[in-house]
Amino acid sequence: MRGEILIQNHCYRAEEMAMMIDIANEFDYKITAFHHAVEAYKVADLLAENNICAAMWADWGGFKHEAYDMVQANVAIVDQARNGTGCAIVHSDDAIGIQHLNQEASKALSAGLRAGFKITKARAMKWITSNPAKAAGIFDQTGSLKVGKNADVVLWSKNPFSVYALAEKVYIDGAIAFDKEAGIEPSSDFDIGILNPNKNRIQE
Repeated sequence: MRGEILIQNHCYRAEEMAMMIDIANEFDYKITAFHHAVEAYKVADLLAENNICAAMWADWGGFKHEAYDMVQANVAIVDQARNGTGCAIVHSDDAIGIQHLNQEASKALSAGLRAGFKITKARAMKWITSNPAKAAGIFDQTGSLKVGKNADVVLWSKNPFSVYALAEKVYIDGAIAFDKEAGIEPSSDFDIGILNPNKNRIQE
Protein backbone atom coordinates (compact mmCIF):
# COMPACT_ATOMS: atom_id res chain seq x y z
CA MET A 1 0.00 0.00 0.00
CA ARG A 2 2.95 2.31 0.68
CA GLY A 3 4.48 1.45 -2.68
CA GLU A 4 7.46 -0.28 -1.13
CA ILE A 5 6.67 -3.60 -2.83
CA LEU A 6 6.16 -3.78 -6.60
CA ILE A 7 2.98 -5.75 -7.28
CA GLN A 8 3.49 -8.58 -9.77
CA ASN A 9 -0.06 -9.72 -10.50
CA HIS A 10 -0.88 -13.07 -12.12
CA CYS A 11 -3.78 -12.77 -14.60
CA TYR A 12 -4.61 -14.49 -17.87
CA ARG A 13 -7.84 -12.82 -18.95
CA ALA A 14 -8.66 -9.26 -19.89
CA GLU A 15 -11.56 -8.85 -17.44
CA GLU A 16 -9.32 -10.07 -14.60
CA MET A 17 -6.73 -7.41 -15.41
CA ALA A 18 -9.35 -4.67 -15.73
CA MET A 19 -10.89 -5.71 -12.40
CA MET A 20 -7.51 -5.72 -10.64
CA ILE A 21 -6.75 -2.25 -12.00
CA ASP A 22 -10.09 -1.02 -10.60
CA ILE A 23 -9.25 -2.54 -7.22
CA ALA A 24 -5.77 -0.99 -7.27
CA ASN A 25 -7.23 2.41 -8.07
CA GLU A 26 -9.88 2.06 -5.35
CA PHE A 27 -7.37 1.13 -2.66
CA ASP A 28 -4.63 3.40 -4.01
CA TYR A 29 -1.88 0.90 -4.74
CA LYS A 30 0.16 0.33 -7.89
CA ILE A 31 0.30 -2.80 -10.04
CA THR A 32 3.67 -2.97 -11.78
CA ALA A 33 3.12 -5.95 -14.07
CA PHE A 34 0.62 -8.62 -15.04
CA HIS A 35 2.18 -12.04 -15.64
CA HIS A 36 1.03 -14.53 -18.27
CA ALA A 37 -1.50 -11.92 -19.48
CA VAL A 38 -2.66 -14.01 -22.45
CA GLU A 39 -5.49 -11.56 -23.19
CA ALA A 40 -3.45 -8.39 -22.54
CA TYR A 41 -4.02 -7.32 -26.15
CA LYS A 42 -7.70 -6.71 -25.31
CA VAL A 43 -6.81 -4.14 -22.63
CA ALA A 44 -3.49 -2.91 -24.05
CA ASP A 45 -4.51 0.76 -23.95
CA LEU A 46 -5.73 0.38 -20.35
CA LEU A 47 -2.38 -1.12 -19.35
CA ALA A 48 -0.47 1.69 -21.04
CA GLU A 49 -2.68 4.35 -19.43
CA ASN A 50 -1.88 2.91 -16.01
CA ASN A 51 1.82 2.34 -16.77
CA ILE A 52 1.52 -1.40 -16.19
CA CYS A 53 3.79 -3.90 -17.93
CA ALA A 54 2.61 -7.27 -19.23
CA ALA A 55 4.92 -10.30 -19.12
CA MET A 56 3.72 -12.65 -21.83
CA TRP A 57 4.64 -15.78 -23.72
CA ALA A 58 5.54 -15.32 -27.36
CA ASP A 59 3.08 -17.92 -28.59
CA TRP A 60 1.69 -20.08 -25.80
CA GLY A 61 -2.08 -20.48 -25.69
CA GLY A 62 -4.95 -22.92 -25.71
CA PHE A 63 -3.53 -25.17 -22.99
CA LYS A 64 -6.34 -24.36 -20.53
CA HIS A 65 -9.58 -22.38 -20.48
CA GLU A 66 -8.02 -19.08 -19.40
CA ALA A 67 -5.51 -19.28 -22.25
CA TYR A 68 -7.87 -20.11 -25.11
CA ASP A 69 -8.26 -16.61 -26.56
CA MET A 70 -4.59 -16.06 -27.38
CA VAL A 71 -3.28 -14.18 -30.42
CA GLN A 72 0.33 -14.35 -31.56
CA ALA A 73 0.51 -10.55 -31.87
CA ASN A 74 -0.23 -10.16 -28.14
CA VAL A 75 3.25 -8.85 -27.26
CA ALA A 76 3.35 -6.47 -30.21
CA ILE A 77 -0.13 -5.07 -29.50
CA VAL A 78 0.80 -4.34 -25.88
CA ASP A 79 4.08 -2.77 -27.01
CA GLN A 80 2.38 -0.48 -29.51
CA ALA A 81 -0.54 0.61 -27.28
CA ARG A 82 -1.17 4.34 -26.99
CA ASN A 83 1.38 5.39 -29.59
CA GLY A 84 4.05 2.96 -28.46
CA THR A 85 3.94 3.73 -24.73
CA GLY A 86 3.10 0.15 -23.75
CA CYS A 87 5.47 -2.01 -21.70
CA ALA A 88 5.76 -5.52 -23.16
CA ILE A 89 7.90 -8.29 -21.70
CA VAL A 90 8.59 -11.70 -23.23
CA HIS A 91 8.94 -14.40 -20.58
CA SER A 92 8.82 -18.16 -20.30
CA ASP A 93 7.82 -20.65 -17.63
CA ASP A 94 9.73 -23.34 -19.45
CA ALA A 95 13.18 -24.48 -18.29
CA ILE A 96 14.37 -24.68 -21.91
CA GLY A 97 12.50 -21.67 -23.27
CA ILE A 98 13.97 -19.40 -20.62
CA GLN A 99 17.40 -20.13 -22.13
CA HIS A 100 16.25 -18.88 -25.53
CA LEU A 101 14.38 -15.67 -24.77
CA ASN A 102 16.12 -14.01 -27.71
CA GLN A 103 14.38 -16.47 -30.02
CA GLU A 104 11.10 -16.11 -28.12
CA ALA A 105 11.30 -12.34 -28.61
CA SER A 106 12.05 -12.95 -32.28
CA LYS A 107 8.86 -15.00 -32.63
CA ALA A 108 6.85 -12.22 -30.99
CA LEU A 109 8.48 -9.64 -33.26
CA SER A 110 7.70 -11.67 -36.38
CA ALA A 111 4.06 -11.96 -35.31
CA GLY A 112 3.92 -8.21 -34.77
CA LEU A 113 5.41 -7.48 -38.20
CA ARG A 114 2.92 -9.87 -39.82
CA ALA A 115 0.12 -7.98 -38.03
CA GLY A 116 1.32 -4.75 -39.66
CA PHE A 117 3.20 -3.11 -36.78
CA LYS A 118 6.46 -1.34 -37.59
CA ILE A 119 8.63 -2.52 -34.71
CA THR A 120 12.42 -2.35 -34.87
CA LYS A 121 14.71 -5.10 -33.60
CA ALA A 122 16.18 -2.60 -31.14
CA ARG A 123 12.74 -1.98 -29.66
CA ALA A 124 11.97 -5.69 -29.51
CA MET A 125 15.22 -6.26 -27.62
CA LYS A 126 13.74 -4.18 -24.79
CA TRP A 127 11.16 -6.94 -24.31
CA ILE A 128 13.89 -9.09 -22.73
CA THR A 129 16.18 -6.39 -21.30
CA SER A 130 15.04 -2.96 -20.14
CA ASN A 131 11.32 -3.67 -19.76
CA PRO A 132 11.83 -6.62 -17.38
CA ALA A 133 14.27 -4.46 -15.40
CA LYS A 134 11.62 -1.74 -15.21
CA ALA A 135 9.00 -4.21 -13.97
CA ALA A 136 11.43 -5.55 -11.38
CA GLY A 137 12.18 -2.02 -10.16
CA ILE A 138 15.88 -2.20 -11.01
CA PHE A 139 16.09 -0.27 -14.28
CA ASP A 140 18.27 2.34 -12.57
CA GLN A 141 20.82 -0.44 -11.98
CA THR A 142 20.57 -2.71 -15.01
CA GLY A 143 18.60 -3.49 -18.17
CA SER A 144 20.55 -1.33 -20.61
CA LEU A 145 24.17 -0.76 -21.56
CA LYS A 146 24.96 2.56 -19.92
CA VAL A 147 27.87 3.87 -17.89
CA GLY A 148 27.34 3.17 -14.19
CA LYS A 149 24.91 0.28 -14.68
CA ASN A 150 25.50 -3.40 -13.98
CA ALA A 151 25.40 -5.56 -17.08
CA ASP A 152 26.19 -9.06 -18.23
CA VAL A 153 27.02 -8.86 -21.93
CA VAL A 154 26.73 -11.44 -24.71
CA LEU A 155 28.48 -11.04 -28.07
CA TRP A 156 26.64 -12.98 -30.77
CA SER A 157 27.91 -14.39 -34.05
CA LYS A 158 25.03 -12.64 -35.86
CA ASN A 159 21.65 -11.03 -35.20
CA PRO A 160 20.61 -12.55 -31.83
CA PHE A 161 17.05 -12.90 -33.13
CA SER A 162 18.28 -15.50 -35.61
CA VAL A 163 17.99 -19.19 -34.74
CA TYR A 164 21.47 -19.55 -36.24
CA ALA A 165 23.06 -17.02 -33.85
CA LEU A 166 25.62 -18.46 -31.46
CA ALA A 167 26.97 -16.86 -28.32
CA GLU A 168 30.65 -16.14 -28.96
CA LYS A 169 31.61 -14.37 -25.75
CA VAL A 170 29.86 -13.77 -22.41
CA TYR A 171 31.02 -11.22 -19.87
CA ILE A 172 29.69 -11.39 -16.30
CA ASP A 173 30.58 -8.64 -13.84
CA GLY A 174 33.12 -7.38 -16.37
CA ALA A 175 35.02 -10.69 -16.57
CA ILE A 176 35.01 -13.14 -19.45
CA ALA A 177 32.87 -16.13 -18.47
CA PHE A 178 32.56 -17.81 -21.87
CA ASP A 179 34.65 -17.63 -25.00
CA LYS A 180 33.64 -20.04 -27.76
CA GLU A 181 36.88 -19.68 -29.70
CA ALA A 182 39.19 -19.89 -26.69
CA GLY A 183 37.27 -22.77 -25.12
CA ILE A 184 36.53 -20.92 -21.89
CA GLU A 185 33.36 -22.32 -20.33
CA PRO A 186 31.77 -21.70 -16.92
CA SER A 187 31.52 -24.51 -14.44
CA SER A 188 28.02 -25.77 -13.78
CA ASP A 189 25.94 -24.06 -11.09
CA PHE A 190 25.28 -27.54 -9.77
CA ASP A 191 28.94 -27.76 -8.70
CA ILE A 192 28.76 -24.74 -6.44
CA GLY A 193 29.00 -25.68 -2.78
CA ILE A 194 29.57 -29.36 -3.44
CA LEU A 195 32.62 -30.87 -1.78
CA ASN A 196 35.20 -32.53 -3.93
CA PRO A 197 34.42 -36.25 -3.47
CA ASN A 198 38.15 -37.07 -3.59
CA LYS A 199 38.91 -34.88 -0.59
CA ASN A 200 38.20 -35.50 3.07
CA ARG A 201 37.37 -39.12 2.32
CA ILE A 202 37.47 -41.36 5.36
CA GLN A 203 40.32 -43.80 5.06
CA GLU A 204 39.25 -47.41 5.38
